[in-house]
Amino acid sequence: MENSFVIGVDFGTDSVRALVVHTQTGQEAGSAVHYYPRWQKGLYCDPATQQYRQHPLDYLEGLEHSIREALQQCPAGTAALVKGIAVDTTGSTPGPVDETGTPLALLPGFEENPNAMFVLWKDHTANKEAALINDIAHSNGMDYTQYSGGIYSSEWYWAKILHVITEDGAVREKAASWVEHCDWIPAVLTGNNSMDTLLRSRCAAGHKAMWHASWGGLPPKTFLEKLSPALTRYDQTYTDTVDATVPAGTISKEWAAKLGLPEDVVIGTGAFDAHMGAVGGGIQSYALCKVIGTSTCDILVAPMEEAGHLFVKGICGQVDGSVIPGMLGLEAGQSAYGDVFAWLRKLIMGPLYALMPDDKEKLAEVEGKLLAYLSQQAQQLPLKDNDPLALDWFNGRRTPDANHTLKSTITGLHLGIDAIQLFKALVEATAFGAQSIAARFQQEGIAINEVIALGGVAKKSGYAMQVLADVMNRPIRIVNSENACALGAAMFAAVAAGIYPDIDQAQKAMTSGFETTWQPRQENVPYYAARYRKFQELGAITEKLHV
Repeated sequence: MENSFVIGVDFGTDSVRALVVHTQTGQEAGSAVHYYPRWQKGLYCDPATQQYRQHPLDYLEGLEHSIREALQQCPAGTAALVKGIAVDTTGSTPGPVDETGTPLALLPGFEENPNAMFVLWKDHTANKEAALINDIAHSNGMDYTQYSGGIYSSEWYWAKILHVITEDGAVREKAASWVEHCDWIPAVLTGNNSMDTLLRSRCAAGHKAMWHASWGGLPPKTFLEKLSPALTRYDQTYTDTVDATVPAGTISKEWAAKLGLPEDVVIGTGAFDAHMGAVGGGIQSYALCKVIGTSTCDILVAPMEEAGHLFVKGICGQVDGSVIPGMLGLEAGQSAYGDVFAWLRKLIMGPLYALMPDDKEKLAEVEGKLLAYLSQQAQQLPLKDNDPLALDWFNGRRTPDANHTLKSTITGLHLGIDAIQLFKALVEATAFGAQSIAARFQQEGIAINEVIALGGVAKKSGYAMQVLADVMNRPIRIVNSENACALGAAMFAAVAAGIYPDIDQAQKAMTSGFETTWQPRQENVPYYAARYRKFQELGAITEKLHV
């Protein structure tokens, strides 16, 4: 199909982006972003308790608006040439649904109930439930966390469900099942309102729901009953999962009309944003792909025959086909990256907004320049052994060894420390956290041949990427596309629609390549190696104090 297009839809933490891509060249014909209005208002969230919920209407409205606006940017006639749509979402972001797959928050009586909404990936209200899952899994005889790094996280599927149904009896009784965001959107687009035919993502189920073929799919009811008898009342008995190249069906007449698309558009199966983003970024065997945003997800793929026998401890799972069919997909990451710098920005600017309410426009202009200014100044600082040192655990620790009850520690503060030096410490903390992930992979027998970075921070913060290269003592290749996650989704759409036979061929045709490579400065490597050892020591001390 020489003149055909596909659409990749990337549901992020704050917004959804739609990208219209030419299937033969990978050229971006149009893109649009829709920011979730309810999320922007802070509705249904409580940062103090780490509760982060999202209303399904934000997703539905964003899906329609972003695709329509992206198509409006394209040359006339493009919509008629669209052959496929695929979506990626944050995860684990599950929500309770009724028998028809409708999220409870769309039903009367549940519209404003946060427990009836999708539980965002960064919601950590289920720390206690995650601890219970680990206790039972590790004393059960069969350890159902063994393919999930050996530690189940409060960011994941079962912990979140268990927390909500324990807290909210109305949701517990009304829900017929729970569905990941990445599984729900394809069902919406195809008009599928039957839980019996809803396809479950291998990516989501394998990494977050303890699904594995060796024990027949999900953990058995005997295990779930030990967590809570209420868990066994839901339709959570599916055994089959699909990789993201499998079509979910064709677009429904309703959504074809809404979007102005042909009625034969193929809808792909969904997956998590970082996994599709890694594909959009050009991931190959043993390349560590860092998808950097509010948090990071670190994705690596390896041939099953070389790495399938390993149990990599302390990561976010290893799943056959979760990234590329036929390859072992491994996931790790940091719970806070961009969020760390957003915290510092708020720390500096928050009081000013409160004290100068009439100058919000001017303050917003200053705020927009703040991080660039701090980066420029920080890179001119001399490197001193007694500089402030920080841990990157501002939102807990995702990997290695998930523990979302941990908090950050900053040491070395004195009256001579200013915002620039503190910013330097935070940049270094994120780089040290990244190095700890790479070290764990290597300790567990997984080689890393190259490091790829993508996302807004990777493209915009040269200082952070240079420090990352120095700390890891590796070149960091920066993906050219600003929309790598949506581009990856578009590649999967092209395969699902039959335009390409596999992801390898889609990548070769549609890849954006790399814009630059940050080389480690060898004169700085010993300094950062010594600082990294101090980072590890500070982490060990902080964990002991926490206990």
